Amino acid sequence: MLVLLAGIFLLHLTSIILLLVATIDNAWWMTKTVYTDVWARWILTNGTWSSNDLPSYYHQEYLQAVQASSILACIFSSLGLFVFVGQLFTLSKGQRFTFSGIFQLLACLCIMIAASIYTDIFHKNESDGWYGHSFILAWISFAFTFISSIIYFVLRKKTAN
Repeated sequence: MLVLLAGIFLLHLTSIILLLVATIDNAWWMTKTVYTDVWARWILTNGTWSSNDLPSYYHQEYLQAVQASSILACIFSSLGLFVFVGQLFTLSKGQRFTFSGIFQLLACLCIMIAASIYTDIFHKNESDGWYGHSFILAWISFAFTFISSIIYFVLRKKTAN
């Protein structure tokens, strides 16, 4: 049981790290000279990267929804980890880790919303770029948070034999 709990803890911690990197790093959309994330656009000029505001044609409402959803995913997943550790010591035997699962499911939904909006709204007509590693990490963290939420809903604190 201890190995299982350690594995779940590591999966959850990995999910949080992936969510933070996806939210903070500057590679949601990339070209050879431009890196774009949900906060700014980095442009390579004369061998130097400079931070610029996002273009005005970005829909601010959708951009704010992506930003808020990404931040909420990080917050919910972090809270889920603290709740999991707390539930390890406070739950009586035989109970499920429901609250941890709920927080992970909320994180899963938030990062899915952020990545889906970004996929649907931004860079539709741009053919000279590609989705960067932060965007891919957002989708991977969606899968990790979904898997860990299911594990939390199924996991039951075992009784001592």
